[in-house]
Amino acid sequence: MNTTLVVAALLVGVATGLVFAGLRVPLPAPPSLPGIVGIVGIYVGYRIVEATGVGFDLLGWLGLG
Repeated sequence: MNTTLVVAALLVGVATGLVFAGLRVPLPAPPSLPGIVGIVGIYVGYRIVEATGVGFDLLGWLGLG
């Protein structure tokens, strides 16, 4: 894992949060722990499919990829 990339992503996220709070607009993210856990679950599921090589090229099947 690239630590520099992770730190950069964290800094961009914090800056984005500051801008949204400063403008008093709602965050474009789940407001509660279950929503965040859902996002983590999506990531874990993606990585599992990627690691196992199981999958279906939907864009290729549709002629878009």
